[in-house]
Amino acid sequence: MFGPFHGWEILIILFIVLLIFGPGRLGELGKSLGEGIRNFKKAVSGEDNTSNQNTTQPAQQSQQTTQQNDQQQTAHRQTQQESQSNPSQENKQT
Repeated sequence: MFGPFHGWEILIILFIVLLIFGPGRLGELGKSLGEGIRNFKKAVSGEDNTSNQNTTQPAQQSQQTTQQNDQQQTAHRQTQQESQSNPSQENKQT
């Protein structure tokens, strides 16, 4: 059942633990142990959620950056084409 401990040995160990900690302290220990396990489970499952969010956010940011760069390049090309198609206006202005 519990490895090398059987029946009476387990009862003796539980009785000694009860004598050392007392019934009030034993309840507090059980409560804090349960909360610790619950927090650990939340942290483990929360890491999966945050890691998914962390991987999607940089991808979205890179897409936005790429779109902005494309828009800037398109605007730059348009101004270059306009200046090449109208060289006489530039000469008149200078």
